[in-house]
Amino acid sequence: MEKDDLPPGANPDRVLTPAARRALEEAAARRAAQPPRNLPPEEGGPSGLEPTRYGDWERKGLASDF
Repeated sequence: MEKDDLPPGANPDRVLTPAARRALEEAAARRAAQPPRNLPPEEGGPSGLEPTRYGDWERKGLASDF
């Protein structure tokens, strides 16, 4: 199997089972079928990087996991 033949989101270093390949292809089809979301810009949000980018809330170098 070639790396160009992988569905979107697949790890090129792993061998996919048929069920995993089918699940990735179905997820890609669902994402492609959704209309684009036109969200308004955030008002009053944090400046700079998103504070929850690692799954924890991070502010001023301190992280709290909730």
